[in-house]
Amino acid sequence: MKKILIINGHPNPDSFCFALAEAYKKGAINAGAEVKEIVIRDLAFNPNLQFGYRQRTVLEPDLLECWEKIKWADHLVWVHPVWWGGLPAITKGFIDRLFLPGFAFQYRENSVWWDKLLKGKTAHIITTLDQPGWYYWLVYGRPSVNQLKKTVLGFCGIRPVKVTYIGPVKKCTTAARCKWLNKVEAMGKNLL
Repeated sequence: MKKILIINGHPNPDSFCFALAEAYKKGAINAGAEVKEIVIRDLAFNPNLQFGYRQRTVLEPDLLECWEKIKWADHLVWVHPVWWGGLPAITKGFIDRLFLPGFAFQYRENSVWWDKLLKGKTAHIITTLDQPGWYYWLVYGRPSVNQLKKTVLGFCGIRPVKVTYIGPVKKCTTAARCKWLNKVEAMGKNLL
């Protein structure tokens, strides 16, 4: 049985991202996967890494629980919008506070190299846009995807990382939203 963790990075519970996360969850459960969730907006934590890496900020209980879920999972599904080309601030703060040396990676002493402590896990990024995915990739170079896929997940050893663009969402029809929800549910059923 595959263990899937859905991480929802949208701060608005009425957002389309919440519907997409539910669609993926439904598909994965129907496929027999064990599913857990993290809804970042519901966590009680300070998103500011106030001391950088000079001093460890004590992790709040919600973040410790999230870390246990990340360790438990085989596959991480990140659902978030793209805002100003990047991740929502609360999602970035979640990453800053939790993907730490000694947890997700470990610098080697007297070396430029590091150990990737999350090897063996895979991920899928499902991101909403107010433009076509191809435009975001070609014109802007997909900065949020590069950040999450390469400099966070890849840096920590999570691979492969699949990416699905949902957009443009702004002013889309109900039929288009239904089509995307069905597509994401099918991804969950196929455990992608």
